[in-house]
Parts: sequence; C-alpha cells; structure tokens
Amino acid sequence: MSGTLSEDDVIDLFRKAGAILEGHFILSSGLRSPVFIQNEMALQDGDLTEQLCHALAHKIDEADLGPIDLIVSPAVGGIVPGYETARQLGIPAVWVEREAGEFRLRRFDMPPKARVLIVEDIVTTGLSGRETVAAVEALGATVVACACLIDRSGGEASLGVPLISLARYKVPAYAADQIPPEMAAIPAVKPGSRGLA
Repeated sequence: MSGTLSEDDVIDLFRKAGAILEGHFILSSGLRSPVFIQNEMALQDGDLTEQLCHALAHKIDEADLGPIDLIVSPAVGGIVPGYETARQLGIPAVWVEREAGEFRLRRFDMPPKARVLIVEDIVTTGLSGRETVAAVEALGATVVACACLIDRSGGEASLGVPLISLARYKVPAYAADQIPPEMAAIPAVKPGSRGLA
C-alpha cells in the first residue's frame, strides 16, 4: 500500500464513495454550506479507511512530532479515523465525548504527562479540535498537533496547535443570514453530530 495520496486523490476517493454531498447543509458549527462531507460514507469501507489513515499516518510520521503516547479523537466522527490512524502508528486510541455539553475523557484514563495527537475526520472551523485540545490539556497532557482527513477550511482554521491534513478542500460556508439566494431556496439539512449527547 502506498504511503502517500495527493490531495486530489483524497477528494476523488471521498467523491467516489458518495461522501461529498451537494445541497443546503447546516454544519456542526452552525454555518451553512452547499457542500457537506459525509465521512461515514467513506469510512464504512474498511479498505478505504485503511488507505486514507495509512496515508495520514505517513504524513504524521513526516511531521516529526517526536514521541506520541496516545491519539485522542472527538466523538462521534473522529472515532473511526482516530482508531485506524492509531493502529497504523502502533499507539493506543481513545476518544472524548460530550458530557453536559463539554468534551470529557469519560471512559479512559490519561497517562501522566502524555504527549497526545488529536485526530479528527473533517475540520471546518476548528471548534471540535479546540475543544478536544482543551479537554486533553485540562488533564495535564501535552497536545503535539491535530491531524484530520480533510481540512475544509483550506488552512484557515486555528486549533492552537499545528494541523496536519491529508487534504485541504476549501468549500464555502456562510452565516445563516448571509446564504446566497439559490442556496436559500433549498431546504436545509443538518447531518452533523455535534448536537448528540
């Protein structure tokens, strides 16, 4: 299996998997977009997940972050890519989940002075990443970087730590009161998972 994929290769794989949808979507951030990346459509295929996460692990290795003790991902969307990327790197994977609206490491213990890599599926505004970083740092760990399959901010999202993305795919996102008329004419759909308890 090749260790690298071009950004075009990644987007093409997501498109072929039916994971890039067009319409009027309410993103987890609350922004509106004519494009939604339904990563589950790609990640339901074990071979494709392995291929994508192998390539992401290769980019993480190339970033020379030093030792990584643990991968932490935000639930729900980050669990599968976090686990598979951790498997490729040979390190454990855990996840944070919402408790009273805030991310907590509910099911796992944080090793003392752990060096942590956050792995997500899709980054848009970076909010889930920043919340995950805060939850991990509150436990005394050091976050060395975040990594994701697709950065749909095109490199504009700020997570407070370096972001390693397998692909950058800049697509428009609008405040609810600023959406274009052609998009406003389409019923809005909210496919994200942030509202889950």
